[in-house]
Amino acid sequence: MGPLGWLLDAQVDVAGSPVLVREIVGNVFGLASALLGLRRLVWAWPVGMVGNALLFTVFLGGVFATPQEHDLYGQAGRQVFFFAVSLYGWWRWRRNRRLGVAGDRAVAPRWATGRERLGLLAAAVAGTAAAYPVLAALGSWGPLPDAWILTGSLLATYGMARGWVEFWLVWIAVDAVGVPLLLRGGFYPSAAMYLVYGGFCVWGLLAWWRTSRTARPADAPIPPTYSEAVA
Repeated sequence: MGPLGWLLDAQVDVAGSPVLVREIVGNVFGLASALLGLRRLVWAWPVGMVGNALLFTVFLGGVFATPQEHDLYGQAGRQVFFFAVSLYGWWRWRRNRRLGVAGDRAVAPRWATGRERLGLLAAAVAGTAAAYPVLAALGSWGPLPDAWILTGSLLATYGMARGWVEFWLVWIAVDAVGVPLLLRGGFYPSAAMYLVYGGFCVWGLLAWWRTSRTARPADAPIPPTYSEAVA
């Protein structure tokens, strides 16, 4: 068995229940991505994408033979959307870093405007309402909380890419719903990581809040390059 085969099949026993090693590894990558995001480093995005790929295989037990009894299609689907939104975040933060928008960091935190907050709220309601019947029809376990976790996670990831301080608050709301759902589904490492994320998000919120008081707004007009100025 090669390293890839071992990663796909290896399990450990946690409190008498089998747990996939790749679920643990995927969540470790997720935590590492969050830590890098707290420091506003571009590497947060590719590191998180590795975790997304691993966790996608965990939540589709019927396809990838996981030991849990339930498939969480919303949890699996959000890994796909995470991957896509992370490509946008990676591009945006690399662009910001190249143009010096946030000094030596990839983004300058700021609070969203009133209009942007209304957009987030509307997207949260519409996204959850749209995802719920789809997840229910697919037979996802706990379709309503799963729908919010999917929607909230995408909004939080987008907010992080834009540098909005509110993205930490969205993550806290996602964690509050995700912990009981994952515990009932038997995804114990993921539930434990959600608890860790919850405390971490409070820390991140305070850190970005402090930084936003002095940081240059992330969406401030970017000075033109020399070639653009003389064109």
